Amino acid sequence: MAQEVKTTCPYCGVGCGVIAKIEDDGAVTVKGDPDHPANLGRLCSKGSALAETIDLDGRLLYPQVDGARVEWDDALDLVASKFADAIAEHGPDAVAFYVSGQLLTEDYYVANKLMKGFIGSANIDTNSRLCMSSSVAGHRRAFGSDTVPGLYEDIFEADLVILTGSNLAWCHPVIYQRLAAAKAERPDMRIVVIDPRRTMTCDIADMHLAIRPDGDVALFTGLLAHLANGPAVDRTYVESFTNGFDATVQSAEEYSLPEIAEATGLTIAELIQFYEIFERTEKTVTCYSQGVNQSASGTDKVNAIINCHLATGRIGRPGMGPFSLTGQPNAMGGREVGGLANMLAAHMAIENADDRDRVQRFWGSPAIADKPGLKAVDLFQAVADGRIKALWIMATNPVVSMPDASAVEAALKACPFVVASDMFATTDTAKYAHVLLPSLGWGEKDGTVTNSERRISRQRGYLPAPGDAKADWWQLAQVGRRMGFAEAFDYTGPAEIFIEHANLSAFENDGSRDFDIGAYSTLTKPAYDGLPPFNWPQPASGHRETTRFFADGKFYHADGKACFLSTALPQTSRSDAEYPLTLNTGRIRDQWHTMTRTGRSARLSSHLAEPFVELHPRDAMDAGIDSADLVEIESPLGKIIVRALVTERQARGNIFVPMHWNDQFAANARVDRLVPPVTDPFSGQPASKNVAVIARRFQAKAYAFAVTQAKPQALDCAYWALAKADGGYRLEMAFDEIPENWSGWAHSVFGIDVGIEPIGYADNSTHQVRLAFFDGETLLAALFVADKPVGVARNWAISQLSARHEDLRTRFALVAGRPGAGKADPGATVCSCFNVGVNQITAAIRDGCHTVEDIGNTLSAGTNCGSCRAEIRGIIEGCMKTAAE
Repeated sequence: MAQEVKTTCPYCGVGCGVIAKIEDDGAVTVKGDPDHPANLGRLCSKGSALAETIDLDGRLLYPQVDGARVEWDDALDLVASKFADAIAEHGPDAVAFYVSGQLLTEDYYVANKLMKGFIGSANIDTNSRLCMSSSVAGHRRAFGSDTVPGLYEDIFEADLVILTGSNLAWCHPVIYQRLAAAKAERPDMRIVVIDPRRTMTCDIADMHLAIRPDGDVALFTGLLAHLANGPAVDRTYVESFTNGFDATVQSAEEYSLPEIAEATGLTIAELIQFYEIFERTEKTVTCYSQGVNQSASGTDKVNAIINCHLATGRIGRPGMGPFSLTGQPNAMGGREVGGLANMLAAHMAIENADDRDRVQRFWGSPAIADKPGLKAVDLFQAVADGRIKALWIMATNPVVSMPDASAVEAALKACPFVVASDMFATTDTAKYAHVLLPSLGWGEKDGTVTNSERRISRQRGYLPAPGDAKADWWQLAQVGRRMGFAEAFDYTGPAEIFIEHANLSAFENDGSRDFDIGAYSTLTKPAYDGLPPFNWPQPASGHRETTRFFADGKFYHADGKACFLSTALPQTSRSDAEYPLTLNTGRIRDQWHTMTRTGRSARLSSHLAEPFVELHPRDAMDAGIDSADLVEIESPLGKIIVRALVTERQARGNIFVPMHWNDQFAANARVDRLVPPVTDPFSGQPASKNVAVIARRFQAKAYAFAVTQAKPQALDCAYWALAKADGGYRLEMAFDEIPENWSGWAHSVFGIDVGIEPIGYADNSTHQVRLAFFDGETLLAALFVADKPVGVARNWAISQLSARHEDLRTRFALVAGRPGAGKADPGATVCSCFNVGVNQITAAIRDGCHTVEDIGNTLSAGTNCGSCRAEIRGIIEGCMKTAAE
């Protein structure tokens, strides 16, 4: 009989509830959990495709040492002895952990306890440093604690929602859809998007402020000055519950409106309009994400936003407050257990002697880290210069995601001992590990995660552990025991760890610390297994009336007050004559991080199948770049090659490249190779949104497109980009050296038996090649080569991998690269949820569908996660404009 398990999505910080249904034959389907408060049954395209990413192809199933399979005992003994030897010879700061917001809270807790309490170093940092650490620093400076004040419902209850540095439609799609629904119900709600790009989020915006990169400090500093002498300032709140208002306002007033306009790139009229909307709208929520955090001035941006909410008392009450939208599924859980190098567990402060003593006594540990450890960028620099002798990397891929990624790669090559706990042995980082430890993945592991609104949810395992894969907490505990700390790490399951975590949160907590889940400190294992989602705080003393913070004016600085912070206007332009463009990196709709999970789904790879660069038409024209050309982007640190996407959504002088592509999916597209290791001075967060680069057209001798059942091997060309497709793979290529024999090249790369001859033709003199290889009625591979980007109906060609080819007519249609009579090409995918292409949408428009709703009713496109609705609307508007002309 089919079984249903309630669990939590492993992607962004929205923390959506998921119901996994397991059929008797083992087949899995997923749907949104209508009872989960974060999503109320909605899922985005990535969440909807989770069941497509759980196969075992490429999984790391057994421990490996130097590429050879070993038993767990041998691997763990080696890890423990290497770490112990490094500590004995060089001290505890000679070792480090680099962990991840993909870990569960129980994993994070054990890692932090082992490093800070038993090894005695704070050299444990996390990829959350790249994600939300500026928000952490801003919260701590303003509030005295890393506290997110509000709840999701505040966003939907607000009369004004400001989205700054957040492409909500693509990066937090479920929140975006809930916001769009709230606006549809209350058309008077106003939405302002602040972003250098006109992203898909602008589809529901009443105002788009195309701000200059890193102009946020100036924008909100100017807003504070505007508010200071007006009616919106809540004088009673300011005087009763805050410090530093007058000095901060005085600092803000040093900048004139024309100076603010210059720093932001906005007009004075735009500034005044925005300031007046904020001033007159009490129920205001300001949501911010990576465009704020990933900056050399990220912490100041956060505090400039918070200043405006403190000044107006618009914080912690329904429909108002600053709201940090977390990037990863458990960045918040990591913050709760002290996963960052400059924090202790349970939101305690590593610089506070009383907190250090409290944590050490609770753990009964022989040591406690007495100073902050190395933050991510500094940590890998310490690996490079030899200070770190042993490094354990868990559930993350820093060779792709860290700034100056080539330097990180070189550091790992040189490190004496590297351990990687991962699901896959073929990531860009795993290949540099001396020891590989197989970890459980989503659907297999068991524990808790915390979302952006401080809601703790269970992630439950429903699949058997593949091979010898083990939970990350188990791996850590086993190493702790082998290092001589058996009693402290004698865990038998995640429930024990969670209960210990809850007890620490309540330990000697008289309300002076924000994080308290003491109400769960006496859970039984059955109660943990059935734990429903809940927001913290939940102290043992009793249920709080509200889980919002700060409406009552109680903050966590020593005097109980909040602090205003003066913020200086930062440098906003890093470009120059040699590197005239500003590069911004970020996420796209259907991929996640470095694609180790989402890259396995053909559906998720169908929308944007190649690494690309968005650039303005004038910038493209100046560089001699046409749409779909290949583009070489260069910074002082390196070069990458990506496809051109020319669009007026991009501001002049600015370009955007996604962060996801890596050496498993493209020849040379790791964009963080271009990003310098510039960090925020307070948070240590890298500046990934403002990088000086130059873009130029990349000219190849030949271009190619291929579909193949077998994964291509040994690709050796100037450019290639691989994507999973239904029935196999799709492949884009460009060559600066032409193979002498295209048929022999295809046999080798596509793994085709030499006895199978292709149909088609190859003319090396004109670089025109069309070859198709068949095994009976089955297409094995098709290759199309030309002297310019190949004009082939790609989605139709992909569909031929699953089609039967019974006669020469269908085979030669394939060689021609286009459907025969009566066959339809769906065109480039727009809606990933229902595999609807642009040609299908335009045909529906010709047939009378003139609204997004019409398209949804006819084709279902846009009716699931809704992330494609803005794109559909753009297609409709383009078609209607063409028809009118």
